[in-house]
Amino acid sequence: MAASAATPLEEYRSLRGALPGQGLAWLRDLRDGALQRFSERGYPTPRDEAWKYTNIAPLLKQSFVPALSLERSREVAPADIAARLFAGAGMPLAVFVDGRFDAALSDLSGLPRGIEVRSLREMLERDGAALETLLTSQAPREPHGFIELNTAFMSDGAYVRIGSEAVAERPLHLLFVSSGAEQPLASYLRNLISVGQGGRAAVIEHYVSLGDAPSLCNVATHCVIERGAALDHYKLNEEGAGAHHFAGLYVEQARDSRYVSHNVAAGGRMIRNDLRCVLAGEGAECDLNGLYLAGGRQHIDNQTSVEHRVPHCTSREWYKGVLDGRARGVFSGHVVVRQDAQKTDAQQMNNNLLLSDEAEIDTRPQLEIYADDVKCSHGSTVGQLNPDILFYLRARGIDEARARRLLVTAFAQDVVARMTAAPVRAWAEHLIMARLAR
Repeated sequence: MAASAATPLEEYRSLRGALPGQGLAWLRDLRDGALQRFSERGYPTPRDEAWKYTNIAPLLKQSFVPALSLERSREVAPADIAARLFAGAGMPLAVFVDGRFDAALSDLSGLPRGIEVRSLREMLERDGAALETLLTSQAPREPHGFIELNTAFMSDGAYVRIGSEAVAERPLHLLFVSSGAEQPLASYLRNLISVGQGGRAAVIEHYVSLGDAPSLCNVATHCVIERGAALDHYKLNEEGAGAHHFAGLYVEQARDSRYVSHNVAAGGRMIRNDLRCVLAGEGAECDLNGLYLAGGRQHIDNQTSVEHRVPHCTSREWYKGVLDGRARGVFSGHVVVRQDAQKTDAQQMNNNLLLSDEAEIDTRPQLEIYADDVKCSHGSTVGQLNPDILFYLRARGIDEARARRLLVTAFAQDVVARMTAAPVRAWAEHLIMARLAR
């Protein structure tokens, strides 16, 4: 990625033969087209409106080697995986190390009937034709260089299929591990989640690092939720201090479906999440819950988009941020109500708490409405801890550090309490306390 390193075009030419799905003409065309668009547009810059507050210039000075170019990843011990599981949960587990599925570290035994979890690489090699619609039908509202590179270089990821009327009693845990290899690695992951008519499931995307070595994770997740189906989707990021994470999440919902997103970002040097949810069937509902915790010089950017295409749909969005040190947060929430989407009910709120004078947040809630019979609202707040409440607590024998922790925990708890998976909720509560203890 640095000037002295190979360009993406050079890397693509050298690695093209190692990418999965070589026999699929439509996939070759998809990859080639994405790389062509990247060659024309390049990486996003602050001149692009959606990237106005996120400057990736320092990142481009670093060199990252595509993990695909290595014969094998650094060895990861089972104990390293066990330390990052949710206590007492016993969830089906799929582990990816530096962007590659690791069957030895995974445990997918006991999956209920009608539920399938496989490696994307395996699917492309064995049954690639079944993925053509999933991989080609969804796209970001405003494509940028990172998603184009993801399409060109995607080499593995999780394929999750919830069959019609199938119910996953336990969440499915997808664990993505950056091994902390000696040379900085770039992983290109593509996840596909499909929930059939009437299906029910919870899926956890969990990103971690073994240490603080520099790394780059470029991931895109596509979710298709069919009629009457429901998906609880958790995206949890606790990568190391040297991690750079660029993610796209694209969701399409059919009639009477329900999608709930829980997005927790706490690790990494730079995190960018692009979330696009399309309500394409009447009666569809989506809830987007987000919590970002940043300190030091972390940068966390959340860009969300909810598109109401048809009548009688509901969306709720609630993102909260806690920033300390010289951290910077960005939130841009965009709700679009199309002309035919009468009786839309859409609400959006972004609340932020700054714990230092040097922390910064840029927040832009937006409504774009073309229908006239709707109920929509949006807003944002930015503030600091109330000194009067701190004084009140200290006057009752609570020391300042504990008083601050109590107030920040209460602020974040509104988002955490919405998590229906108890082990993940406990993890989030522990994460908040651990961050505040620093």
